[in-house]
Amino acid sequence: MDTPNQFSLSDTQIASASALPAPTHTLWLHGTDVAAKRQELLNYFIQTYDLYDSLFDCLACDDAWYKKAIPLRHPLIFYYGHTAAFFINKLLAGQFIQQRIDADIEATVAIGVDEMSWDDLDEKHYRWPTIQRLREYRQQVRSRVIQFIQDMPLELPITWENPAWAILMGIEHERIHLETSSVLIRQLPLERVQPQPRWQYCPTQRNNIADVPQNALITVAGTTIQLGKPESDTTYGWDNEYGQRSITLESFQASKYLVSNAEYLEFIQDGGYQQPQWWSEEGLGWLNFTKADKPTFWCGDPTQTTSLRLRLMCEEIPMPWDWPVETNQLESAAFCRWKAAKTGLPIQLPSEAEWMALRENITADQPDWIKAPGNINLEYWSSSCPIDQFLHGKFYDVIGNVWQWTSTAIDGFNGFRVHPLYDDFSTPTFDGKHNLIKGGSWISTGNLAIKNARYAFRRHFFQHAGFRYVVSRYQEPMLVNPYETDPLIAQYLDSHYGAERFGVPNHCKTLAEIANQFCQNKIRALDIGCSVGRASFELAKYFQHVDAVDYSARFIDIAQILAQQNSFRYAMTNEGELVDYREAKLTDCQLSPELANHIHFTQGDACNLKNKYRHYDLILAANMLDRLREPARFLKDLAHRLRDDGILMICSPHTWQEDSTVKSYWLGGIRENGEALTTYQALQRILSKEFEEITKPQDIPFVLQETARKYQYLLSQLTVWRKK
Repeated sequence: MDTPNQFSLSDTQIASASALPAPTHTLWLHGTDVAAKRQELLNYFIQTYDLYDSLFDCLACDDAWYKKAIPLRHPLIFYYGHTAAFFINKLLAGQFIQQRIDADIEATVAIGVDEMSWDDLDEKHYRWPTIQRLREYRQQVRSRVIQFIQDMPLELPITWENPAWAILMGIEHERIHLETSSVLIRQLPLERVQPQPRWQYCPTQRNNIADVPQNALITVAGTTIQLGKPESDTTYGWDNEYGQRSITLESFQASKYLVSNAEYLEFIQDGGYQQPQWWSEEGLGWLNFTKADKPTFWCGDPTQTTSLRLRLMCEEIPMPWDWPVETNQLESAAFCRWKAAKTGLPIQLPSEAEWMALRENITADQPDWIKAPGNINLEYWSSSCPIDQFLHGKFYDVIGNVWQWTSTAIDGFNGFRVHPLYDDFSTPTFDGKHNLIKGGSWISTGNLAIKNARYAFRRHFFQHAGFRYVVSRYQEPMLVNPYETDPLIAQYLDSHYGAERFGVPNHCKTLAEIANQFCQNKIRALDIGCSVGRASFELAKYFQHVDAVDYSARFIDIAQILAQQNSFRYAMTNEGELVDYREAKLTDCQLSPELANHIHFTQGDACNLKNKYRHYDLILAANMLDRLREPARFLKDLAHRLRDDGILMICSPHTWQEDSTVKSYWLGGIRENGEALTTYQALQRILSKEFEEITKPQDIPFVLQETARKYQYLLSQLTVWRKK
């Protein structure tokens, strides 16, 4: 973004922001003083950034940076760079800036969603930067973002479209990773970490089980809960927070305290980990795989209670029996089934709405707190504390101390829509396999600590999370493979897997058949910009291995679901509010589900691909060239990714638009020195040095349905090139 310097901060102001204690309150989006809001935003960025840096002071050796804490996450070196690269990648995606800082780092640490089915966690694919290089990179990003905050246009209130929203997105994203990285540090071997003065645990604890407060049930009156925040809300929100849902609750009972280590010990001593009747099918699978016999942060023999210790982030301490137990959702639910059998009561984990009913005991939300009313916001300790420390009405720890697992699998509220800069924040978790945690923990700051925060993890994952239980018969409706209702995604699904329209053959199938004609070697193919995957499946008929890459995690996730279960349901607009429900099925397209064994779906940036994408016999780039941020950069990067005599197929309707590509980066559709320049001419100019064109261009038609009576008929120009 090229804008005049509208506001300049002195070195003293920047230094003073760094020296302030880390603010934990997310910002108000509204205000009347633009200069003051800009300074506030700058402070929030600097203090978040430097706080995150300080967390990594807890790593004692290089192994702590490069060895995985758990197999299903990247090593911490990834997360150290990831949050910085996130700022650059999102500002580029929003076209707020035009230049990268370090393309190699920004490709290597770009994708941070953990344990999606399409995640690439194979360490053979990564060449991690040195610690020093990443420290220098983080400082470069810090300076770049400070300058951007100084120069960017700023209007109040801050809205989704404002560049300040992208900055807040990066800040709140880093605060998420402050918490999740602290969990990974906690899961490292003790010899790889070191205590730091900034991260002190709570000194108060009861080491005698008999001294721990006994839990009790307290009645909560029936009520109607309104979930979801309006778009007019004055705090930053992630996409899943917005929308509406109304739930009427009957009267229920909830435990006065979070379940303590002492209370959970009763479940262990009664053989809870050895008795399958308390565990769900998923829980039994996790139990059999891990051979767990106690919570993951407990150290020692669970039958020898006097010697048990608790692993904190950087040290072990004698078991604090009055601190909340920390479990995954599967363990929490198993305890509730055991407790229900012991008491004869319908004990279960609370739903999101039931937790929200308890949250009504706290009237203010985080931005209004003078002092946090719970062990949250890093305002007290860098650990849990006793369960009877913070009273909220009749209950303790409604917020803070540890997150609280719920029975609610996350999905979108009515009116849900994704933010275009981060389309994979929530939607990959709308699969029925990720349960909400509510209330925040001791290290939850910023957006994580507000009332409407909605975060979800797979049920076997560990966070700083525990639980309370309720006596209730309320059951969440379980959505299994709901219909995809996003109109754009539905259109792509229908174009790829739907019926042929107006006699036009399937576009993806046609391209794969042409590729089969031109490629003599059919070992490895790259389908870049694969969308929802039809061309990848078609190519897998002919090639032994297909790498399928798209910038959109939503597209990749759908393609992977199709690969796993053969079908995916979607809703096509008929007219107005009326929709037709359809189903994409591989077998209906004469595609064998076994083809998926030859395809590797991953998320990636075509303009900044990782180095591992090499040695292909074919690269197919279909209908994405005129949607790229830097199309010339993409084209110049292709030759070294092909083997000698490899084939490059580029198919594009050449519909250049400034909302996708800054006009100065258009390849064609412009006048150059007064003369018309077409995209085809530009392709010849860029590719001729390393490629020879092996056939005349041809137009490949395809049809997109918008409604029952509105279709787009497009012609995509196909050019085919052989590497010299």
